[in-house]
Amino acid sequence: MDRVALRGLKARGHHGVFPREREEGQTFIVDLVLGLDTRPAAATDDLARTVHYGVVAEEVVEVVTGEPVDLIETLAERIAQRCLKHEGVQEVEVVVHKPDAPITVPFDDVTITITRSRA
Repeated sequence: MDRVALRGLKARGHHGVFPREREEGQTFIVDLVLGLDTRPAAATDDLARTVHYGVVAEEVVEVVTGEPVDLIETLAERIAQRCLKHEGVQEVEVVVHKPDAPITVPFDDVTITITRSRA
């Protein structure tokens, strides 16, 4: 399976369990790796035979800026399911970064990584 990766998609969302997170929001960063067969697109040089990653990026931002959820696990699942709606995408790895998580000790990042497939 071939891979198309999008890294560092940024959007402001209001996800989290604390009232401050819901009210003020924060930046979330999403990395995606889409698994698909790119041979048909390469053979024909036809965008319609692969995944349009610009559209995928816009949809991911819609999910992040959309309806708030408590957990980044839920956010990652919603993103994965949206990606799998694209014809040809057989598998997706989603990493959601929450660099401004409400943690009381110094840290660089909090992430969740999930892999989902059509099977």
